[in-house]
Amino acid sequence: MAVKRQLNRIKRRVREGKFDPAPLPIERAAKEPRVYLAGFDVFRQDAKAHGEHLKQLCRDRGFVGLYPLDGQLPSCLQGEEAARSIYSANVDLIRSADVVMANLDGFRGPGEPDSGTAFEVGFAVALAKPVWGYRSNAETLAERIEATSVSSAGGVCPAGYLAWRLGVGEAVASL
Repeated sequence: MAVKRQLNRIKRRVREGKFDPAPLPIERAAKEPRVYLAGFDVFRQDAKAHGEHLKQLCRDRGFVGLYPLDGQLPSCLQGEEAARSIYSANVDLIRSADVVMANLDGFRGPGEPDSGTAFEVGFAVALAKPVWGYRSNAETLAERIEATSVSSAGGVCPAGYLAWRLGVGEAVASL
C-alpha cells in the first residue's frame, strides 16, 4: 500500500511538472534510431571486430547499429539449419530497424553487390523502410563493367550479356 501511494505521489508530481525523472536506459535506447548494417562485411576475416567498429560509428552519431553477426549461432546448427537461423535472426533485425544502410560494393568481383545484401535491401524496401546504399568506388555501373563490344542494344560484357543499354540515357550511366 505504501509503495502504491508513493507511486501515485510521483505520478502527480510528474503531471504537475515538479519532477522530471531521467529516462531509463531502455527508454533512451528506444528513442535512438536503429540502423541495420547490411553488407558482405560479415565475410571479412575480422568480421566481428569490423562490425563493432561500424556499430561504434553509429553510436558516435546517435544511432544504434544492428550488425548481422550480433546474434550467436548455436554451435549445434549446421548446413540448412544454420542458414535458416541466420536468415530468421537477420530478418528480425531488419524488421526492428528504422533504416537499412547497405554496403553495395562489388562482392568477389566487380559490378554487383552480394546477393544476401541485395535480398536485405529488397526486404527492407518491401517493409517500406528507408534504405541508404553506399560504395567505396564512385564509378558508375557502366564504368565498372567492362564492355568488350557494342551491339545495337548497348555494351556487351565478356560473358555476352548487356553491360549497359543504348538509348536509356543518363539513368544507366548514373547507376
